[in-house]
Amino acid sequence: MVDLTPASKSAPAVPPKMMSSLKVTDDSVLVINQLLLPHVIQWDPVHTIEDAFDSIKQMRIRGAPAIASLAALTVSLVLTRRLLNPLDASTDPATTSAHASAYHVPALNSPETLKNWLLPVLDYLESSRPTAVNLQEGMDRIRKTVKSSATSAEGSSQEQAKALAEGVVKTCQNIEKEDLERCKEMSRIGAEWLVEKIKREKGKDKLKVMTVCNTGSLATSGYGTALGVITALHETGHLDRAYYTQSTPYHQGSRLTSLELSTLQIPSCMICDTMVGSLFQHEDVDAVIVGADRIVKNGDTANKIGTYQAASLAKMHGIDFMVIAPVTTLDLTKATGKEIHIEQRPAVEATQARGLDPLTGSQVIVQITPDGIGSGSEEWQKVYNPSFDVTPNKLISCVVTEKGVAVNQGGEHGIDLSGVC
Repeated sequence: MVDLTPASKSAPAVPPKMMSSLKVTDDSVLVINQLLLPHVIQWDPVHTIEDAFDSIKQMRIRGAPAIASLAALTVSLVLTRRLLNPLDASTDPATTSAHASAYHVPALNSPETLKNWLLPVLDYLESSRPTAVNLQEGMDRIRKTVKSSATSAEGSSQEQAKALAEGVVKTCQNIEKEDLERCKEMSRIGAEWLVEKIKREKGKDKLKVMTVCNTGSLATSGYGTALGVITALHETGHLDRAYYTQSTPYHQGSRLTSLELSTLQIPSCMICDTMVGSLFQHEDVDAVIVGADRIVKNGDTANKIGTYQAASLAKMHGIDFMVIAPVTTLDLTKATGKEIHIEQRPAVEATQARGLDPLTGSQVIVQITPDGIGSGSEEWQKVYNPSFDVTPNKLISCVVTEKGVAVNQGGEHGIDLSGVC
């Protein structure tokens, strides 16, 4: 169940027992199918651009940093195959029946040919999950590599095309490698900030915290964001207990966060999404720690559905609410959360549930609503199923990135992110 091999050979090692969502082989990127966790461990091979798109769209892999890594590593994979045979398009494995792809890489005859292939591929991959900005940021980094290569090209057309492909491969691999490094740094910074604050204000040395969704190594290239902070608290002896919501309808908490925390043997307790208020009433929770899919200029944050209500309840109970995310999650092109596009998921994801049949030991999908709910056309058969909500900056205590902590000072313009981007 536990994979200790980093997705990139050059990536730093992750702590013992920590899980991973990706690994690279000679002919594919392997993705652990998170729809089947925690009961079935299945690594699905990604050979083509379409494979990557489908894995992201169908949520076999999820988590803003992880999907950016998969998209980048897949581009790297197909370009690396082309570099082995730069001028013979017929040798591309993506043209064979086993790995048929409409996006097979053309022969490297000229940089313009490669560019005309690559840019639509990046657009296609980016469209797979529109709310998570890390995917957009990763594809933009590759676009910048393409643009910069046009101004520094030397040699024949074939040599320029090869140099461009090699530059894109390096950029793609760096996207994955840097994510793990960022996660470990922001986790350390966030844990140290919280321990110091709670010790100063409450005199406590061991903390109770709560999180939403899954933000650990399954959602990143390793270690995690919010769950990384919780792991850091545990590793340094400052964690009393971590509470986590089930995070319906996909149950990222009950399926994935529970798996990661139990694998690491971190003291933890699952709660239903509707129990957050009760938890705050009856337990001395010190902080809510969440990740993010997009943080805009004023600090408004899009994250897994249910984050907004957790933040509202935390504010009512005087509990710190921390957002932990890499700089790649910051979107300073948008002024407020009103500009964030919120992805709407299929109704069936809310009307059905997947789990283990205790009698047969096999995975089953069951319908939990009456027939027609979510699929019928009547007014009483509707389902509202947004994947994310937006937490206003006024409910957020701080935003933590690998660059530092941006504390909410209560200004009219929101949280100043200039020092952490």
